[in-house]
Amino acid sequence: MALGANIQAWRCSRGHSLEALATKAGLSAASLGAIESGELDPPASTVEALASAIGIPAPWLYTEPKHLELLTTDSDGDALAQPAPDAVDPVTERVLRGARHERELYVLLTALLQSGDPKLLLAAETSLRSLVKQARRPTIPWQSRPSGHFEPPSD
Repeated sequence: MALGANIQAWRCSRGHSLEALATKAGLSAASLGAIESGELDPPASTVEALASAIGIPAPWLYTEPKHLELLTTDSDGDALAQPAPDAVDPVTERVLRGARHERELYVLLTALLQSGDPKLLLAAETSLRSLVKQARRPTIPWQSRPSGHFEPPSD
């Protein structure tokens, strides 16, 4: 997705109108409209101003909001504390932290991403999304027992 479309998605996900966000970022509504439609390529200072006005770290504007929902919500779907717009990007921080612990997995994912094969990337994304959903489901061991069988949880 292009930067302009991501900015529009973030604006809509946070409930800002085009005019309100433009004013908050110190832009004209026409300029923001041109950025969102892809007619205008914004300078870095404008990207920073938009991110600050939306209330997110600037690198997040290069990603669609729904892709960060997994990192910004808990297992019940409730919003977690959002980082300050000028804070270090928590997504990058988690990736770097994870890369130190699960180096082989990150090497494999990087190789796959660098291959650029759309079919492989789609298959990997689908598999990873499924695994994340499974990992986020709260599981209680006694829920899978046959009815009438009771075994209290052991701590």
